[in-house]
Amino acid sequence: MSELSGQTPTQTLDVLGRVCPYPLVLSKKAIEKLDSGQILKVLCDAPASAEDSLPKWAEKQGHKFEAIKKEGEETWDIYIQKA
Repeated sequence: MSELSGQTPTQTLDVLGRVCPYPLVLSKKAIEKLDSGQILKVLCDAPASAEDSLPKWAEKQGHKFEAIKKEGEETWDIYIQKA
């Protein structure tokens, strides 16, 4: 299986400009609506969410997780595949 970022996401969630806990809360709600195996792409600029709360939550829930930091920017493309 290829990296999650190489696949077409089922849904894209833009949480740019939002700080913790909103990226996590909104991501949880979006993932709940997806079927197993589908991918959510989260556009995020909150370091605490991208590097801490979202990966920990995804791991705890058994979801696959990949975060790509955009070069030269403080933004991430985060891919979560629902377990």
